Amino acid sequence: MARHTLSVLVNNHMGVLSRVSGLFSRRGFNIESLSVGVTENKDVSRMTIVVECEDDIFSQIKNQLSKLMDVRTITEFEEDEAVKRELALIKIDAKSEKRTQILEIANIFRAHVIDVTNSTLILELTGDHSKVSAIISMLEEFGIKEVIRTGVTAIARGNSELKKSK
Repeated sequence: MARHTLSVLVNNHMGVLSRVSGLFSRRGFNIESLSVGVTENKDVSRMTIVVECEDDIFSQIKNQLSKLMDVRTITEFEEDEAVKRELALIKIDAKSEKRTQILEIANIFRAHVIDVTNSTLILELTGDHSKVSAIISMLEEFGIKEVIRTGVTAIARGNSELKKSK
């Protein structure tokens, strides 16, 4: 199975997110990541949708999305055509004897400490999916209390010609 990233421009009004997510659930497609926000045009929202599936299923997903009335364009991002990032907030059990090691790992990954208590640290990290997964893996030995990850957001590099449909 391959990871696929779609950028879907939709009309910015009530119910659009529900219709798009409903399309996935009705057909048994799983959304790995979903990020939605308004664009530079207040009438248009961008949905960045990440799915992990076979290529034939991915073709079905794009086909079904293109049939939705509020979908304006669908763009598939290839790995080298886009910058992809997600944000993670990680709360770690950080008693004083562990803090130096945790801060060293945070420094390596360019994570920022955004909250400190006597027993915990909260780190903020921005990066691609593999970077976020890597720091989480390294911090597990210290006792992760909570992880919150945003969905992936993506933007085309330079003047890349993207595969648009609809």
